[in-house]
Amino acid sequence: MELYGYPLKAKFNQPRPPPPKVLPATSTMAGSCYRNRTPYHPESFSMPWMPNSYYKAAALNPTLSPLTGSFPGLPPTKMVPFVSERPGGVFSRHTLDDWHRSNLTNYKESETTRHNAERLRADLNRAIKDVYQQGKRSQGESTQNLGERVNDIEYWKSELCIELDAMIRETNSLADMQKRLERALADTEGPFQVAHKCLLNREKRMGIDLVSDDVEKQLIEVSLATHLLRSCQERLQQCLDTVNAQLMCNKEARQELEKDLADKQLGHHIDSKCYQLKNSSRGLHFFKGVERIDATVSVPETWARFTDNNIFRSQSARAASAKLRASTESLLMGTADEMWRQFNKVNDAFTSRITEIANAKSKIQTHLAKTRQEIFQIETKIQVIQKTIRDKEAQLKVAQTRLDERTRRPNVELCRDAAQLRLVQEVNEINETLRNLHQCLRASEDMLQMLVRSKGVLEHDLVVKNNSLFIDQERCMGMRKSYPSTVQILGYVSAGLT
Repeated sequence: MELYGYPLKAKFNQPRPPPPKVLPATSTMAGSCYRNRTPYHPESFSMPWMPNSYYKAAALNPTLSPLTGSFPGLPPTKMVPFVSERPGGVFSRHTLDDWHRSNLTNYKESETTRHNAERLRADLNRAIKDVYQQGKRSQGESTQNLGERVNDIEYWKSELCIELDAMIRETNSLADMQKRLERALADTEGPFQVAHKCLLNREKRMGIDLVSDDVEKQLIEVSLATHLLRSCQERLQQCLDTVNAQLMCNKEARQELEKDLADKQLGHHIDSKCYQLKNSSRGLHFFKGVERIDATVSVPETWARFTDNNIFRSQSARAASAKLRASTESLLMGTADEMWRQFNKVNDAFTSRITEIANAKSKIQTHLAKTRQEIFQIETKIQVIQKTIRDKEAQLKVAQTRLDERTRRPNVELCRDAAQLRLVQEVNEINETLRNLHQCLRASEDMLQMLVRSKGVLEHDLVVKNNSLFIDQERCMGMRKSYPSTVQILGYVSAGLT
């Protein structure tokens, strides 16, 4: 029977006899049979661990040995017999206290070894439990991540299916609209070219007046409607080209959706299979080094963004297709009704714009007159300041000349009297006054330059306003007076609608 924790005998490379239960007597046992008896230590670290205390009993070397070992040079027959010093000839190597002390030492050592073994077993049990818990936790987290991945794929699969169905319906509707355009539109002549000419005339505006105002917006709308009525055949071809291009775009978006959906289905199948695998599942194998193979081409963010971009591209294509269908549907029906209303809106916009330009022109003229008056006054002030500077410079010359002359007084006559002090004070006051006058002169000149610049801007703006007023009031509104009569417009609209 083998004790729990001891290694199997088959684990050792060489057989080893079990340790004797009772040591043989020292008088009948040769010293060479146990003196070199040492436990076997395998070099391979893969062998089971064997405690050193297993051979402790066999490693004890008694001190008593045959006399041949003590006298190696003498034969056994010539050995000197041993004579005991104790009375009675009793021979003994240890005392009884040594015997008891040896037993106590062995007991303590055995107890210590058993305690260490118990602690080791507790540590091993705790380590094994931790390993099982860590493995279970890691596998649970991987399973949870796979489940979340499967849910994400199912969500994007549903989104792709919904978008694919919507794209198929939109493509069919656009194909029907293409056939309707080919049958519905016909050649139509339109008499209105005023809007286009007004736009060309208004392109001749200058500077800041070349703005995209309400008049231009209304003229652009009228020009588009007029172009449609004037050349429906050309518009039809353009619409057909746009529809064909949109159909091609829809087809490409549909192919991308179908390809992405097929990939999602295959990925969903693989991840669902991985999610259902357990420790007891069939078909499990070792794949050494598979964790070092990185065959991924995306991360969750780019993976989701790829499908989202495909859906967004499809939605954009569908929105453009729906917008194209809606615009084509309402193109013919709304143009005739909008014509007369747009004419009145453009006239009102022109009237309002002409009024604004006239008011701006009047204000510019007022500000220009005030600016010119201010320029005249500033120039007058500059002349006054320059004259004052010349006068002060003359006074400065007088004061400095006096001071210079007084420096030629002899000896004690060079007195710092009241006249000397007042002359020095006068020179300082005049210098300070001249500095202030020069600062005022520079400020006035800078202001004059600003006024002249403002005058130039106002004059240029006045020219721009005159040009804009001439274009809107004389050319555009004069040309719009020859607009067809209401009866002709209504008759043309009814003809176009029929």
